[in-house]
Amino acid sequence: MINFRQSLKRAIKTGFLVLIFPVYALYLLLCLAGNIDAVFMSFSQALSLVPGKVGIYIRAAFYCLACTDTSDEISVGFLTIFSHADTTIEKGVYIGPQCNIGKCIIKKETLLGSGVHILSGKNQHGFNDLEQSIQSQPGTFYKVTIGEDCWIGNGSIIMANIGDQSVIAAGSVIVNDTENLGIFAGNPAKLVRKRA
Repeated sequence: MINFRQSLKRAIKTGFLVLIFPVYALYLLLCLAGNIDAVFMSFSQALSLVPGKVGIYIRAAFYCLACTDTSDEISVGFLTIFSHADTTIEKGVYIGPQCNIGKCIIKKETLLGSGVHILSGKNQHGFNDLEQSIQSQPGTFYKVTIGEDCWIGNGSIIMANIGDQSVIAAGSVIVNDTENLGIFAGNPAKLVRKRA
């Protein structure tokens, strides 16, 4: 029975890869004419609006094709938006609804609750030159890594790397890299205790 269910699920995922291919081809064509991240985010916004299981399968298929080394065995919730094509989502990752995913690597079997924001590092905006507006000053985008088998609680903001098998409490703000097996909470988040 388990093998039948797994085979059926694989067949459905393959079907959605075939169905999404024309959308992916249009995406590639538009990337030739414009800014890749702007085009990517537009497609991400449109696909985020598809509800239910159909939406989950469509988003998994599109991100598998459009993002570097991304598995189609992922679940991306309703109204979740990706802002950079240079993002990798590994097998078994669950991303809840209403998340905002920047440039990152999310390693296998990690879970993100609702409303999690992963920023592309903590230096996306320059603000040291008082002669220029903040909007005019360049920032640095950094590819954040979230380790394997982590749980990121609802409403957390992630700006730095998270170690494997870590737990981030709901509403926490991660501004510095964290170690493996830690439970972190607060703003800025601090180590509460080790899991083992």
